[in-house]
This record gives sequence, C-alpha cells and structure tokens, in this order.
Amino acid sequence: MLNLLERNIDAIENRLLLLTPALWPLPNAFRKGIVDKRMHNQLLRQMQRMRGEVYVRDGAIKPTELSRGGLHRTAQDDRAWHLLMLDEDQKVTGCIWYLEHDTPVGMDDLRIRTCPLASDGAWGDRVRRAVDAEIDRADRNRLAYGEVGGWAVSRHHRPADGLLLIVACYSLIRVLGNALGVTMATTRHSSATILRRIGLARFEVEGQLLPLYHDPRYGCEMELLRFDTEHPSPQYEHVIEALRERLPHVAAMSATRHVPKTFGFPYPVYGEAVVGAA
Repeated sequence: MLNLLERNIDAIENRLLLLTPALWPLPNAFRKGIVDKRMHNQLLRQMQRMRGEVYVRDGAIKPTELSRGGLHRTAQDDRAWHLLMLDEDQKVTGCIWYLEHDTPVGMDDLRIRTCPLASDGAWGDRVRRAVDAEIDRADRNRLAYGEVGGWAVSRHHRPADGLLLIVACYSLIRVLGNALGVTMATTRHSSATILRRIGLARFEVEGQLLPLYHDPRYGCEMELLRFDTEHPSPQYEHVIEALRERLPHVAAMSATRHVPKTFGFPYPVYGEAVVGAA
C-alpha cells in the first residue's frame, strides 16, 4: 500500500485540485492560485454530483436525499477546504473535505452531538468528556480543532485514490498549521480501518475505548475517531511529509480575492463530518 501511495504522489500535481472555503482567499503558501468564482462553483457542484452517486450506490443515502440535479449538498460544503481527485478528462473522481473551527469550541458546536453514540444512555457522557478533553488540549497547545468528512471515491479509482485523499488531507492540515480533530467513520469499504492505519484512533475514556455504533441515517456501523496531524502513524509519516512539500505546487482555486468585512480570518464554521465511501 505504501508503494502504491509513493507512485501516486509522484504524479499528484496532475490529478489533485484544492478548493478553498467559499469566502476565503488563497493563502500565500499555494503558488498555483486561481481566482474564479464560476469555476469554483462548477467544481463544487461536480463534486457534489459525484459524491451523491457514490453514496447512493453504496446505500449510505437514498436518491430522495439528493437535491435537483442529483447533488449531495451539506452545510459544510461552502465552509470547508476540499481536496478533489481528477481523471484524464479533468472530471472529479474523488473528494474529501476539512473543516477548521475557531477555538474555543465545545461538543455542542459539532454535529457529532447528533450521532447515536452521543445520545446513548451508557456512553453519551463519556463521548462528551472525550471530545471536550481533545478540544481543551488543542486550545492549550494552540492548535486548531477540525473535522474531516465527505470522503467519496468513484469505484474505478479505489483503493489508491481513497488512501491518497486521506494522506493529502493530513498534509493540507499541516500546511495550514496542524490540528486535532474528530470524524465519524463508516466501516463500509473498510474506511474506518484505513483511517486507523494512517493514524486516526478511537477515543479512550477511563481505560475504555468508545464502541462502534449503528447509525440508521447511513445504514451501517460507524466509529468515532480522533486525529492529531502532528502524530500520524510512523509508517505513513514520510508520505504525509512528502505530499506536504508538494501541495504548494498543486492547483488551488478560490472564489474570492478578499476576506469579507463580516468575518475574521479564519471565520468560525460549524458542521458535520462523516467519512465514508472510500
């Protein structure tokens, strides 16, 4: 698997595209910047259509949950960083998003408060204590706290692109300054297993790991996982760092040149993170 990653990283500048949050200009770190609101919106819609097709085919959502045009839209899409994989025809074949929160935040600001485990009578309080402890740790260490979600890859590009997107997400967060975070990961397609291999881990409270849980919204077993981009699995450290060095040379697109006066930089964003259909 590592050899597969290393081969794909060599050609990453031809296949990977970064979209900024809708109201963010491009940071200076990215050297191949494009400001094009129309194209930014088109790529976002193309990503939403591809993601919807993947999720419906995998049984994660129903066709009726898609908007007109077959788009899978979420509240996070305009607020998150998106990493897109493109094929030879420049069509989107894979995606993942990263949503960075202002600190301090609490679990009530995260959509994981709606996951079944968070409202479970036996585990709900422990979920809250585990997540709030991580948010406090991020604040003490002056790190961002974020969420990862929207992981989808067309079936003809698995598993290589799915793994590459996760590594690229780690690398992007390092470019932005590192973070701790949380995600809800499905066991479908061994997604949660892949994430734990990279370095994500289940929360532990009082010596007990938070259990898997069934989420009826997605019709599958899920895991609540934490991440720390400063400390991935040692096995993957070198590929994460190699891709971090390449990311500033990847095409990056923004919809605006200016930060609006109503927001700071970065501005506070809140949303749900579901990782699933790699």
